This record gives sequence, C-alpha cells and structure tokens, in this order.
Amino acid sequence: MPTVLITGGAGFIGSNFVRHLLATDPAVQIVNFDALTYAGNLANLRDLDGHPRHTFVRGDVTSRDDVRGAMQRGVTDVIHFAAESHVDRSIHDSGPFVRTNVLGTQVLLDAAREFQVSKYVQVSTDEVYGSLGATGLFTEETPLHPNSPYSASKAGADLLVQAYQHTFGLPAVITRCSNNYGPYQLPEKLIPLFVTNLLADQQVPVYGDGQQVRDWIHVLDHCRGVEAAWRRGAPGEVYNFGGRCEMANLDLTLLLLKLLGKPETLIKYVADRLGHDRRYAIDCTKAERELGWAPQVKFDAGLAETIGWYKANTAWVATIKNKDYLSYYEKQYGKRG
Repeated sequence: MPTVLITGGAGFIGSNFVRHLLATDPAVQIVNFDALTYAGNLANLRDLDGHPRHTFVRGDVTSRDDVRGAMQRGVTDVIHFAAESHVDRSIHDSGPFVRTNVLGTQVLLDAAREFQVSKYVQVSTDEVYGSLGATGLFTEETPLHPNSPYSASKAGADLLVQAYQHTFGLPAVITRCSNNYGPYQLPEKLIPLFVTNLLADQQVPVYGDGQQVRDWIHVLDHCRGVEAAWRRGAPGEVYNFGGRCEMANLDLTLLLLKLLGKPETLIKYVADRLGHDRRYAIDCTKAERELGWAPQVKFDAGLAETIGWYKANTAWVATIKNKDYLSYYEKQYGKRG
C-alpha cells in the first residue's frame, strides 16, 4: 500500500490531485503537506475532513525538520506540487520564488534520498521552455529558456531533480504542463479572476493587445497525467501535458463575456507584463505514447463547468476575499467593486 507525500496539497492543482487519487485508488494513503501560504486554503479540503486515508500536515518545504517529520509517516513516494507560481508576483519580488521553488526542491530531494522513496515526481511548467513564435510546439527536448523569475526558479528546480537522478540514481520524473483551469483555482489567475470579476460586474484587466496565446488544460486532465507519470513514468524522463487548446487571451476574454452575458466595456486594457511570453503550446505525444494518457475534457464543457462551479461556490470565494492576492491586484488595477 503506497503512502504518498503530496506537497502543496491545499493549493489549486494539489487539492484536485488529492481528491482525484483518493477517489480512484482505494489502497493509497496520502500525507498532504502544505505551508498554507496565501495560495493554500484548507477550504479546498473541507470535503475530506475525517477521511481515513488522508492526513494533513502543515509544514514548509524549505524546512528540513518539517519535511523529515512528514516523511516519517511511512512515506513511500513523493509528488511535489508546492511552489510559488504567479509570474506577476515573481516580477515584483523573486525572493520567495527562489526560496520555495529551488531551496524547497533541494530539501525535498535530500529527504527523498534519505527515505529511499520508490518514485519522486516533480510537477513543473511549460514556462521553463520560454516563448514560441507563431508556429511550433514545446517537446520534452526543447531547450530550457525561462523568461521570468518564476519560470527561472522552476527551471532551476527541474535541473536539480535531473542532477539528483543522474548523480544519485533517485527514481525521479518531471512533468511539465500548460495552463490549468478548473475548480478551486485562486482568483489571481486569468480564468477565475475574470469569472469572479464579471459575476460582480467588475472590469477585467487584459495585458497589452491580448494576443498572448496559451494552451489550456483542465486540472483533472493534468491530475490524470501526473498520476500516470507517477505510476508508469520512467526515471530520468520528462513528460509534457497539454490540452491541445490554444487560444489568445483576448479571445478567451471575449468568450467569457459571451458566456456570462456581459458587455465588452468591462474589458480594461493595461500595460503589458514585463518580458511577457507571447505563445505557449505543448506537444504531448510522448505522454500519450509512453503513459497511455490523453486529455479528456473538452474546453467548452470544462469552461462551462468551471463557471458553474464559481457561481455555486460564492462562499468559497468569500473565504479568500481578504487574502493577499486582493491587495496585490488592487495595487495593479484599482479597487474591486
């Protein structure tokens, strides 16, 4: 019976993964390890209160004592989601990103070696590859060329994982995914920010000309991919996951306006992000071929479901209304409401 340490399990993707794994594997035990920063929210796990195969441990991935304490709960495998993940914040202050994403990964890798885990999965991002032109796709062989402090910190963490795998034989794999969307995503990212603003008849900030292109994947498809990499991924390998759904940010904004019945006057064009990558797109052929994985959620259906979730979970949104992300966005774009 595996006991999996899941770092960042109170965050957006981590909490969805915890829920997915408990629902699909009756044998797995989960040690959910999260520092509960602004991005971690115990409300994401409320439906798991009292679950016999889920243990929550509050701790910091940069603390050796915290990590070792969690590992001593019989952990056999590690899946590392915990990260500072917002590009805008990394531009404002890169320090927390280097500390959490690089140092935290190093601490976790040392613990994985010490406790001789069966598999270590590093959950990364397609942003480590940099920016694409109008054509082409990121593959696992694409050279790393991070363009923001956030993506640079994630690339540094990935390189540490590869070094530990090569030097020490750590059974580690790396996953890199395109832009996620779905339930429980903090409203600092595009889709939940725009949905919650529009539901309140508030403006939505579009960077520059809005022609930045992203590949969107539903969080559940990403969770299935991470699980497949954990179960079937070969040590030392990298696996890309994407939704095969490229869309310009402005087109997505217009779609959200249409679905929510809101006027285009709610669009607020703002100065472009510094060093903003123009286009991301993923080739996930390797994951399909070697892991038997493929995206299943169609974007139209997934987006409608996500909008419905935010409409139905106003209490969840209310629990984070006073979180730090709000003060950050007020500084950038003005007061909400």
